[in-house]
Amino acid sequence: MSEEISGAVPKDNDAIQLSPIAESPFDIKSLIYIVGSQQVMLDSDLAALYQVETKVLNQAVKRNIARFPEKFCYQLTSDEFEVLKSQFVTSNLNGEKGSTRGGRRTMPYVFNEQGIAMLSAVLRSDTAIQVSIRIMETFVEMRRFIASNSLLFEHITNVELKLLEYVKKTDTKLDEIFEYINDHKETSQKIFFDGQIYDAFSVISSLIQKATTSIILIDGYVNGDTLDLLSKKKQNVAVTVYTSANTRLAKNEISSFNAQYPTLDIKHTKLFHDRFLILDNSNAFHIGASIKDAGKKCFAINLIEDTEIIKEILRRL
Repeated sequence: MSEEISGAVPKDNDAIQLSPIAESPFDIKSLIYIVGSQQVMLDSDLAALYQVETKVLNQAVKRNIARFPEKFCYQLTSDEFEVLKSQFVTSNLNGEKGSTRGGRRTMPYVFNEQGIAMLSAVLRSDTAIQVSIRIMETFVEMRRFIASNSLLFEHITNVELKLLEYVKKTDTKLDEIFEYINDHKETSQKIFFDGQIYDAFSVISSLIQKATTSIILIDGYVNGDTLDLLSKKKQNVAVTVYTSANTRLAKNEISSFNAQYPTLDIKHTKLFHDRFLILDNSNAFHIGASIKDAGKKCFAINLIEDTEIIKEILRRL
C-alpha cells in the first residue's frame, strides 16, 4: 500500500455503520475489471454500491489497515490506471458529470475478492454483508462462466474480438451472445478441490434452483447444512430425502423447514452408498460427497446422461 493509507493502527470500533439502502441499480459484472492477472473492483464503484463516499470507504480501510494487506487492496500505478481505462465501454475516469470515478487527484484503490470480503467486516451492517455476498457471488459466476467456456474463447479470432469490442463500444450489448452460450449444454462434470467450499455450495445451490416440481436427494449423511441448501429451491417444489436411519437431522429441524419451505419428506434407506440428486424425475447428478461437506475435500459432480440409469435409481427407491 502507498504511504497514503499505510501505518494506521486497526481499531474494531472504527468500523462505520451503514443505513439500509435500496436495491443497487448497478450491474456488478460491469464493475469488475482485470488488472494484471486479478479480477478487481474500484474503490469508487464499491463506495457507490455501499452508498458511502469514496473517501469514507478508504478512511475505514486506513483505520483497519491490518485487515487489508497489499494482496487484498492496493493503489493503482499510472500505467495500471491507463490499462484499466481501456476496459470501460465509455470511460468515466475523466470527470464526466455524475461519474463515481471522475474528479480525483490521486490514483484509485482496487480491491480483489478477498479484500471485498473483508470490507463487510469493516462496513458493519446487514446491508454491507448482503452487498459483499452479491459481489462475491458475481466473482464466482464469472469464474465458472470462463472455465465452462474456455474452449469457445480459444477459438475466437483476433478479428472476432475486435468486432465484439466494436459492438460493445457502440453500446450494443452482448446479451444475445451470452444467452446463446448459456442455452447450450453445460459441461457434464465438475470437480472441486479442498477449500472450494463457496464454489461447491454455489454450484449445488444452482442445481437445486433448476427443479420445477420435485427434488430427490439420496445422501446417507444429512444435517442442518443440507437443509440450508435445499431451502434455495423454488416455491412449491417437493423435496424427498433418502438417508440413513441414524441421520443427525432432528425432528424440530424438519418441522421448521416444512413451516417455511414446504414440503420436505425424510425417508430411510440402506440401498445406496453414493449420493444422487434427481430433479423433476428426469435430470440426475452423481455427487461424490455429502452436500453438507461439499468443498471440504476434493469431490466431483457428474451429470447422469443415461435415462435408463435414472429410471433404475427411481425404481429401486
